[in-house]
Amino acid sequence: MATQNDSTKTTGLLRQLGFVSATALVVSNMVGTGIFATTGFMAGDLGSAKLILLAWFVGAVFALCGALSYSELGMNFPSSGGEYVYLTRAFGPTWGFMTGWVSFFAGFSAPIAAAALAFADYVGYFFPAFKQANAQFSVGSGVFSFRFGGAQFLASALIAAFTVLNCFGVGRTARVQNVLTATKLIVIASFIVFGFAAGNGSWEHFSQPAVRTSTESIPVQFMISLLWVMVGYSGWNAATYVAEELKRPERTLPLALATGTAVVTALYLGLNLIFIYSTPLEQMKGVLAIGSLAASNLFGTQIAGTFAALMAVSITSTVNAMVTIGPRVYYAMAKNRAFFSAAAAVHPKWHTPVAAIIAQGVCSVLMTLTPFPQLVIYIGFSLTFFTVMSVASLFVFRRNPHWQKMRPVSFVFPLIPGAYILVGAAMIVYGVIWQPKASLTALATIAAGAAVYHFGVAGKSGVRSEL
Repeated sequence: MATQNDSTKTTGLLRQLGFVSATALVVSNMVGTGIFATTGFMAGDLGSAKLILLAWFVGAVFALCGALSYSELGMNFPSSGGEYVYLTRAFGPTWGFMTGWVSFFAGFSAPIAAAALAFADYVGYFFPAFKQANAQFSVGSGVFSFRFGGAQFLASALIAAFTVLNCFGVGRTARVQNVLTATKLIVIASFIVFGFAAGNGSWEHFSQPAVRTSTESIPVQFMISLLWVMVGYSGWNAATYVAEELKRPERTLPLALATGTAVVTALYLGLNLIFIYSTPLEQMKGVLAIGSLAASNLFGTQIAGTFAALMAVSITSTVNAMVTIGPRVYYAMAKNRAFFSAAAAVHPKWHTPVAAIIAQGVCSVLMTLTPFPQLVIYIGFSLTFFTVMSVASLFVFRRNPHWQKMRPVSFVFPLIPGAYILVGAAMIVYGVIWQPKASLTALATIAAGAAVYHFGVAGKSGVRSEL
């Protein structure tokens, strides 16, 4: 019997990640595609520097409310899986399966593809063939269009490299992640400090409006733009997905979520200030690689090339973080017999869910064929829907007399989770009304998950309704 238990332990996930590694996952998963690639689009949509900064500030408050709520959830359920665990416990296995299903497509595969495409655009500063705008082949239009060219090739190669790396142990991956995260933080901090200290910018840019490209009213467009912002902030819940591999998760998880979110909030506001300081809104409209443009205006083309290269490296940490985190959700589902059984298989030597990692990599590569803006709306809508549901589960769990409550969440309860739910619900409604194609595609993905569960997974004998 002892031998069997020992064998089980050696083939399971190991608690190897401490506070630094968990915080690095949160920071790396948050700082990437959104901040480096969306402000240019927001410049055209909102046409005002003050509105752009306000949107990022509101997003920060929104993310912090979510992080605090998830800290309480994670403290009570210190196991891998995140939303899958919370929704299964609160609302039943159908909801748990749907969030895991959507996580596979919109939660991780699509964001990995979007980050990899942003990486390609920054590399395109040196090699224009890698820019998305220069795709050689294009089929269809709008949300249903597909493109292939240098950007998709390079993005796929990056995804493949990190997919392979993640198969060979979370300890090795965490060391690489820590280095990439440290590089990212140094690059961003240096960019902000030197940009204001020695860059060729102007404070007058903050009072110069741009001609809006959106036909929606400002209040409506502001809510739609929050979907872009929340893609930038998405990842504040990253550590919950690897809770089963955290040392002392009841302490490490809340600290990592709160610290990571606070660090990223400061970085995001600083980056948006330097973007606007460097470039008039009219010039940044529709620009994806906004960091390269800002660096060029601040320091000239030669030094800007260095920053563009460093920003590209920074984005790689986001790709690696999501490649690491996503398979832990599918692993948790498969252990509950609510996903393909191969996803629960852990390599006996490397202690990683190899099949889940590879499946996610393949899906991410295919999603690089989708245009970046449509990916962002699809991601933002899907993630917001299920994080709102997860935060709402607090109202169910707090009825349990044995539930452990966190003081920050209990303070003026239900203000913190209530604020998150209210703003998130408004974003979802506005997304459906004013961005119907991408939003309805997200809803179709969710509905497909429900259908797969009821007609496939639920019909299998032995599927558990409890975790």
